[in-house]
Amino acid sequence: MFCEDDYELNSFDSAEKKARKAYDMYEDGLIPQAIDELDEALAINPANSSWHFDKGLALDSMNRFEEAIKEYKLALETNPSDVEILNSLAVDYTRTGHYDLAIEMFEQVEKLDNNFEPCYCNRIITYTEMEKHDLAEQMFYIAQHIDPDCALCFYNIGNNMFIRGEYKKAIGCWKRTAELEPTHPQINYRIAQAYWADGDLEQAQKYLLTEMRQNPGDVDIIGDFGLMQLEKGNIESAREKFNRVLEFEPNSAMATFYLGEIAFNNGDYEQAESYYYNALLLDGQTRGARFRMAQCALINKNHERAKSYLTSELQLEVENADVLVSIGSMFLSMNHIDEASHCMLRATDLNMSHGQAYYYLGLCCALRERFEDAADFLRHALDIDGNNVLALRDLAKIYAITNREKEANELLNKAQKILGSEKELAPMKLSLKLSNITERIKNLLKPQKTNSPF
Repeated sequence: MFCEDDYELNSFDSAEKKARKAYDMYEDGLIPQAIDELDEALAINPANSSWHFDKGLALDSMNRFEEAIKEYKLALETNPSDVEILNSLAVDYTRTGHYDLAIEMFEQVEKLDNNFEPCYCNRIITYTEMEKHDLAEQMFYIAQHIDPDCALCFYNIGNNMFIRGEYKKAIGCWKRTAELEPTHPQINYRIAQAYWADGDLEQAQKYLLTEMRQNPGDVDIIGDFGLMQLEKGNIESAREKFNRVLEFEPNSAMATFYLGEIAFNNGDYEQAESYYYNALLLDGQTRGARFRMAQCALINKNHERAKSYLTSELQLEVENADVLVSIGSMFLSMNHIDEASHCMLRATDLNMSHGQAYYYLGLCCALRERFEDAADFLRHALDIDGNNVLALRDLAKIYAITNREKEANELLNKAQKILGSEKELAPMKLSLKLSNITERIKNLLKPQKTNSPF
């Protein structure tokens, strides 16, 4: 006959062994197995706060944050004043976008122990995500007062500075992180990104190379190095890097797309289109692939395919004003004025100072013979960039058509001064080839072959 007390003791002893085994597995990187052992331990003793906490940490390492939150809450039921658990819960609330709950947890930690530095250090991230940058800085300085050598603090505030476009400050913060913790994950990569964003490609390349030596199989780093080489004009080096990415990750849509970019810029449109097509097969959300395929279709004078590709590209919810202007200009080149206008208006919503968008809106109105509206848009383009020679020329043409010759000549004279005496205004070519419109609008916008712009 079993003794009930002995049975309970044996069960709890078994649970402890499973928990210790789970810890060893966690340390060895066997995370799923560690979770299984903890589940078995918790099935025997579900009130053990430490095991729920350990399971939360294991789930965090697998990016299963919602499940980790549940474990931290269970841990708090029996240990509501544990600052480590509260801090971990706050971090996961931040990761899952529950910023108000995260702040509430951090403030609770602060009340329990106002010298617990991680609650300030991690709050930098929360306030950064909330775009409350002054408060993020305030948390940094409080944390520094407690622990001036916290590498993570410098890393977190570096992220804040990077997001705000303060690239030099971000570099300084991340270099300090590297000094305090040389093994901090991808710290050289982050420094390289900041130098790159700040326009210093040489320093960016130096730190990227350092990171590549430390992590030779990291496809993100290799891919970024390829992009940097592409930006510097080192085409063969870029090609080699993208091919190396494909060696590690054959299904990389990014590398496939950029090999297409290399082929496109070399004028090998058939090869480029093949790369773009394959990139879409690998990832149907690859941005830019359909746009480039539309350009290839236009080169082959296949307007129907080009329009279809551009329409599909727009369905990816393009949020870049420059890209929208490029797409719109392509629509305009095929005389799809409504689609072009839509793109340009979206571009101005994203960037009210995008002079080219207003310029093309002026052309769209001119093609509809809405000359007053066209003049308004062109004048706005010139308010943004008074040296836009195309806008000066086309506004002059509209003034001429609407019998405002004096103003037209003034604009042409200004355009000629900008070009310089060695260049002629008249032979300038528009980037758009307009077709199937009235002769009057053709005469308005087409380049002239004589020395007179009219």
